Amino acid sequence: MKNQINYLFTLLLFTVIISQTSSASDIKKAENFKLKDYNGKEYQLSDFKNSKAVVVMFIATQCPVSNSYNSRMAQLYQDYKGKGITFLGINSNKQESVDEIKDHAESNKLDFIILKDLNNVVADKFNASFTPEIYVLNSNSEILYHGRIDDGRRESDVKSKDLRTALDEILSGKKVSVSETKAFGCSIKRVN
Repeated sequence: MKNQINYLFTLLLFTVIISQTSSASDIKKAENFKLKDYNGKEYQLSDFKNSKAVVVMFIATQCPVSNSYNSRMAQLYQDYKGKGITFLGINSNKQESVDEIKDHAESNKLDFIILKDLNNVVADKFNASFTPEIYVLNSNSEILYHGRIDDGRRESDVKSKDLRTALDEILSGKKVSVSETKAFGCSIKRVN
């Protein structure tokens, strides 16, 4: 009986160790998706597999936190678009129309692709909760960074430029040193 208990305990311990080891080494990947931009043009994530990185940004037109980042998002796009980085804005809020997204993008000089996620399907796949919330993917759609753009809603309060740091590390061939930060902002207003 004692040998059976020892055997079962050893088996249980081994199972726990294996499951922890495999989950720690698993790389999170984003599923391919297809969405239309505010002009009706369809894009899918796999269209950008030749990019050095793809920055997926869940953004909003009505969220004051997301709006406080408009100029920073526009500047990030300008600073990195010529370096092989693709920026995709995704609007998953049920109450924000395609026309509103287009007007918002034009008035805030958000020149990157902005896609409408009807029924928040892509937000659900990413498990995104906030606007703004950022995911940086490599060419294999592996998530290299997830979290915030930086640590301050007001630009004057920023101490840590997390997204910029991650992109610079990727461009220099380094591993992203801080791959997860806490995103903050307005909750995504889901259909269900």
